[in-house]
Amino acid sequence: GPRETGGIPKLAMLIKQRSGASQIERMDLVGSVDGEDVILVDDILDTAGTLCGAAAECKRYGARRVYAFCTHGLFSGDAPRRLAEAHAAGHLEYVVVANTVPQHPLEEWNSSCGDLSAPPVRVLSVAALLAEVVKRLATKQNLELMR
Repeated sequence: GPRETGGIPKLAMLIKQRSGASQIERMDLVGSVDGEDVILVDDILDTAGTLCGAAAECKRYGARRVYAFCTHGLFSGDAPRRLAEAHAAGHLEYVVVANTVPQHPLEEWNSSCGDLSAPPVRVLSVAALLAEVVKRLATKQNLELMR
């Protein structure tokens, strides 16, 4: 944990080996997640296959809890059901996405999950960030110092 590393978070990576378009042959973990809380970070969550596989792999190697932070939550096809299964199996605590794309209505989520509870998904707004960018561009201010 952070105590052993002087407060600096550890880093581990999952390396995907693809056998074709949208097909992952295997995932290799580089680093250690044993006893750690893990945050998976990705740009797009589409069908959730890779994400759920990565969460399962982290748990297999001893991760305490696994969270996912993805910028764009598309949640295509069986994604809600896959996420519900991963949550029910204890592989994934919750998913955080930005509101950069429209989300499915709750009723649609629930019906996609069948007999499982809908997975915990938190949607964060990018409105304040976009407003600040527009303001800075309009007033010719620097974008580099945004926090």
